[in-house]
Amino acid sequence: MKITVIGAGAWGTTLADLLARKGVETTLWVREQEVLSQIKATRRNAWYLPDLELSEALETTMDAEAAVRSADALLFVVPSQFFRTVLTEFFPFLPKRPVVVCANKGIEVGALRTMSQIVEEELSTLKPRFAMLSGPSFAHEVARRMPTAVALGCEDKKLGRQLQEAFSTDYFRVYTNPDVRGVELGGAVKNVIAIAAGIADGLEFGSDARAALITRGLAEMSRLGRAMGADPHTFMGLAGMGDLVLTCTGDLSRNRQVGLRLGRGQQLMDILNEMKAVAEGVKTTEALYALGSKYGVEMPITEQVYQVLYKSKDPRLAVTDLMGRALKDE
Repeated sequence: MKITVIGAGAWGTTLADLLARKGVETTLWVREQEVLSQIKATRRNAWYLPDLELSEALETTMDAEAAVRSADALLFVVPSQFFRTVLTEFFPFLPKRPVVVCANKGIEVGALRTMSQIVEEELSTLKPRFAMLSGPSFAHEVARRMPTAVALGCEDKKLGRQLQEAFSTDYFRVYTNPDVRGVELGGAVKNVIAIAAGIADGLEFGSDARAALITRGLAEMSRLGRAMGADPHTFMGLAGMGDLVLTCTGDLSRNRQVGLRLGRGQQLMDILNEMKAVAEGVKTTEALYALGSKYGVEMPITEQVYQVLYKSKDPRLAVTDLMGRALKDE
């Protein structure tokens, strides 16, 4: 299988290197000329992953047509809010029935679309086949070849097995799951809950508060998932609970770091302006807040994170309002 990875951030670079080292014919599409020049000259992506020396077998290009030429699968690792734009950029060069794999985790603001829904809308005439790679994984740990297990959401069982085999190594284990909607929703919702967990940690509320947010965050994830047709069991696995725990507790989580700094009194725009990589949960909060209203799903944690991010609500007041809601059964 020949795979083209589109997006040279930390995660895209890591996955491209993983595939190339395994012997999969891999091309990494890079948007920035400076990044491409660095990789060709030093075999390193100094912007996003300076400690990883990239495989000599990994090809790189800025040419969209050359990147997808004869590729068996396209792995998109671009921020969710730009995914539709990038997808349309590649549309003229795609074959019939392209295999599109997403490793980005978010919900499109405005249209309120998941990544698979965007693919269905933009590539409908090509009859694309889709898979979603998600689960508890930090790029820097995978780049250091630390043991990691993830989920691959794919309705096509044969394709899922092919992709599972392509991505799996002795340190990167891939489990297949036919519930695409559940896998992609788990990856999106956990980022919003991670911001909440970071806020609680920034306010020094302790382990009890963090555990409560993770657990009740899982409940929100499951409620929305059921409303959108996902299998509730998916959220008890790697794409749900696994990724939720990692993102809410790991210091490498960009979304948790946003929450930490908000809890410590910093302003959102100052935080975002200082970050090199995208914290998907910030925009996804806006989309999830709207999705909750659309489907009539109660999402109190998401609502309070939305109020903090977009209505300048004091984080301490958000916690007070969250804790002071009417009592109920679990």
